[in-house]
Amino acid sequence: MKVIGAGFGRTGTRSLKASLELLGYGPCYHMSAVIAEPYRVRQWLDVGEGGSRDWDAVFAGFRSALDWPAAAYWRELAAHYPDAKVILTVRDPERWYDSVSETIFRSALAERRPLPLHRRVIRRLVARRAPDFALYPRMARATIMDRVFDGRIGDRDHVLGVFDRHLAEVKAAIPAERLLVFDVGEGWGPLCAFLGVPVPGQPFPQANERAAWQAKRQRRRLGLILRGR
Repeated sequence: MKVIGAGFGRTGTRSLKASLELLGYGPCYHMSAVIAEPYRVRQWLDVGEGGSRDWDAVFAGFRSALDWPAAAYWRELAAHYPDAKVILTVRDPERWYDSVSETIFRSALAERRPLPLHRRVIRRLVARRAPDFALYPRMARATIMDRVFDGRIGDRDHVLGVFDRHLAEVKAAIPAERLLVFDVGEGWGPLCAFLGVPVPGQPFPQANERAAWQAKRQRRRLGLILRGR
């Protein structure tokens, strides 16, 4: 492991993933890897519920790791991989909250309410065809919603307080020479200087998935029902 991302989801982690892979730090582990290979859901559920924390097994084949759920364990990963550099992605807190509340948190809060009939049918089909992925809500609660936010993801002030404290804690815990506090809007310059690599001759990746997030989630469920995993 060469790079550990300590930034919360929705702070530009998708853009940073693409950037690191262009710079030779791939494959980069991201929540998208968990969704693409649902057996990883069980790995993280085990971690979140106090079981095995075999980080080398979780990240086998990867040279970097970003986004949740990995970012929820940044302290453990920084200690386990002492030679890895740490990147803390940052974003305007209010804009971050708007983004996360309309995507990840909205989905998690929906799981707490009684589901309409069509959603119950979909859930049963997913559980039958893709039993590992069916554990995703439980895994997300254990590793992100409860661990990071004490289950209070519907409380805006609490969530923003957690966000601010997280930034302060990472900055205090990681030595300055090992840490890059990075807004993806800054582009290649700070990132390449921190990693000691040349600036590529192409634009810095800008992946904004907020608008497409829900549609992609629905397509993923349909694919699991049709193909199974």
